[in-house]
Amino acid sequence: MEFGVILIKLTTGFVGLWAMTRLLGKKEISALTPFDFISAVILGDLVGNTIYEEKHSVMKLVFTLAVWTVLSVLFEKITSHIKKLRKPLEGAPEILIHDGRIDLVKLQKNNLDFDQLRMMLRAKDTFSISEVAYAIYETNGSLSILKKSPFETVTRQDMDLPAQEIKLPQCIIETGTLQRKTLESIGKDEDWLLRELQERGWPDIQSVAYAEINEEGEIDIVPGVIPKKQAR
Repeated sequence: MEFGVILIKLTTGFVGLWAMTRLLGKKEISALTPFDFISAVILGDLVGNTIYEEKHSVMKLVFTLAVWTVLSVLFEKITSHIKKLRKPLEGAPEILIHDGRIDLVKLQKNNLDFDQLRMMLRAKDTFSISEVAYAIYETNGSLSILKKSPFETVTRQDMDLPAQEIKLPQCIIETGTLQRKTLESIGKDEDWLLRELQERGWPDIQSVAYAEINEEGEIDIVPGVIPKKQAR
């Protein structure tokens, strides 16, 4: 009976974890936020304790998985659909290097020192901080960098081209929703954006999954399928 109960619990735990993974979607390990990682560790501990403790029944295991799944899915839905809560709940990327200048305040805020910063840059095949125009510390603890134009993989110096000012691409449409702050920051209005989209064969803003303003000030559009309930 003891082995039979353990078998039932293991099977229940396996099916429950599989279902939870399918509900939450696929994520690479490197894309997990610290909260995601800690959540997975705690869930594994909860399931393990429930499986091997005789006093805990199969129903307690099912209840544990159900509650954790509901909380996890609810958290994912809130952060996905209510953008105002995304930053306080998940955190936001921090620009550690802006236009070639290191932001010491944000470096200290994220408990980083120069040794750690250089280590993360080396992981990006960058061995000198002076080569970096922008460095963004992502919410999952990784570092994204944009090099200065003379240090690009195929450098402008190699092609005998003048140095070019580096600017970060800015999101202007996300899941069919206009990012008005971005539009205002580049000094354009919605009519201009609609004209640009229609010239490229897109009827309106709601039909665009993602679009950004590139370094040259032009619109780059990434096609995609937008769920009807999200398109506004």
